[in-house]
Amino acid sequence: MPSHRYRDVYERVSVPLTDRRWPSARITEAPLWVPVDLRDGNQALAEPMDPERKRALFELMVAMGYKEIEVGYPSASQTDFDFVRLIRDANLAPEDVTIVVFTPARRDLIERTVASVEGITNDVVIHMYTATAPVWREQVLGRGRAEVAELILAGGRDILELAGDRENVRFEFSPEVFILTEPDFVLHVCDSMTTLWDATPERPVILNLPATVEVATPNVYADQIEYMHHNLARRDGVILSVHPHNDRGTGIACAELAVLAGAQRVEGCIFGNGERTGNVDIATLALNLHAQGVDPMIDFSDIDRVRRTVEYCTRMPVPERHPYVGDLVYTAFSGTHQDAIKKGFAAHRERAARAGLPESEIPWEVPYLPIDPADVGRSYDAVIRVNSQSGKGGIAYLLDTGYGVELPRRLQIDFAGHVQRLTDATGDEVTAAMLYALLITVYAPRSGRIRLSECVIGDSSVRLALEVDGRILERSADTDNPAELLAAIATGVGLPVEILSLTRQTADRIGQDMRIAYLEYRSEGIVQWAMGIGNSPTDASCRAVLAAAARVATSDMDPADRVPTA
Repeated sequence: MPSHRYRDVYERVSVPLTDRRWPSARITEAPLWVPVDLRDGNQALAEPMDPERKRALFELMVAMGYKEIEVGYPSASQTDFDFVRLIRDANLAPEDVTIVVFTPARRDLIERTVASVEGITNDVVIHMYTATAPVWREQVLGRGRAEVAELILAGGRDILELAGDRENVRFEFSPEVFILTEPDFVLHVCDSMTTLWDATPERPVILNLPATVEVATPNVYADQIEYMHHNLARRDGVILSVHPHNDRGTGIACAELAVLAGAQRVEGCIFGNGERTGNVDIATLALNLHAQGVDPMIDFSDIDRVRRTVEYCTRMPVPERHPYVGDLVYTAFSGTHQDAIKKGFAAHRERAARAGLPESEIPWEVPYLPIDPADVGRSYDAVIRVNSQSGKGGIAYLLDTGYGVELPRRLQIDFAGHVQRLTDATGDEVTAAMLYALLITVYAPRSGRIRLSECVIGDSSVRLALEVDGRILERSADTDNPAELLAAIATGVGLPVEILSLTRQTADRIGQDMRIAYLEYRSEGIVQWAMGIGNSPTDASCRAVLAAAARVATSDMDPADRVPTA
């Protein structure tokens, strides 16, 4: 690839900035967000939105709290013109929402644009653009600098003539391809427009500076924005806006650095839809602020609803790994990640308990999760999912959250081997239900040789009736002495078993007041585990002992080879 052909890009976009202030700045409040999904985003769709989809998306943006929305390009199509009229006729826009309409600097198109907002009582912004970069001037417009500057002024005069007397109308100018325009020229045309439109703090003019084609690293764009920020005339009467695209994949970084450099307003699309590689992604920008403790001023608390609506309106899926909203962005398959997240959740609960506060009020410090998934309406169900890359932490987490089963750590290690065999054999993801079924299959098997016919639990003893190879044996033992129980069963069936530990727990998610007993034992020098589920600790212990006997009695068959279908 002849990369040398692009070497002069940095020289063309550099600005005379030596006293950079943006590297030490910090974002402490959200900029004004302006979604352009209905105009710029719509132009980028293979199948543009019909009126029903446009309305659904507009109503979503209003519900999310956007206060300024670019609603269309009324001179470009009858559909766009009619939708602007629909906003008025159906009273779709609350009083505090500003309507933005887009137009080139051409009188007939400006006239059509102004006509589209006739009768709208909301604040209106008429957004005019003209390409200013050398390549566009020479190859697209066929004009020199002076001619382009006059073209822009002529368009500005037409807007002033047709809509300047309307108190609810303000003006916006975009020097298209700002990022590739000479700094002195773009400063000249911007100052000319703020003078023409008499920009004041009471009626500010929006100067929107697009990275129409992203051609340099984000720091270069930040330099360009800071240069304009410090050199614009009538700065107190200007709302400095940016409109980054994503050709280099760094549109979000460009927008964030531009805000550090003095931008007050950001245009983009909710999930970054736009021509070529897309416009800047407002959802990611806003939730990046949220993750830094800054109120984004836009409601993403039900992000799945937002995604469903955007996908319906654009007919484009949101990728599974899309920041914050993708199906898998809060999901860990890796064993090390799962173990850290599981421990992080436990620590978070402990901090909340010590403070006597709800978990939602405790500072969020959970490994691998930059924000609490609950903040955007996600449950914790899919945070950890198990496949062949997973470890014991993820397995234990799914069993705990799905069934209330808390495996002892040594049992976690033992069970992880069985799960690994299953995932390696199938290549599939394993659900909590499959894990639970496998757990029962491996550690609570039933033996054809041994069956519990009766278990009578008294105040201080337990009496068992066992069916062993078709004959009934009765055994008894102290109620809380699993070793004696196991010895009684082992003697009856002739099995060499030694108990090493017994752990009991309550698991309310598999049945009311159900108890689980986890039994660690040694048979013929091999340490194994068994488990039992019952209505009481003793009942569970009896069944765990019986499961151990069944496992030993059927040791010639590996239970892990029986893959559960649940």
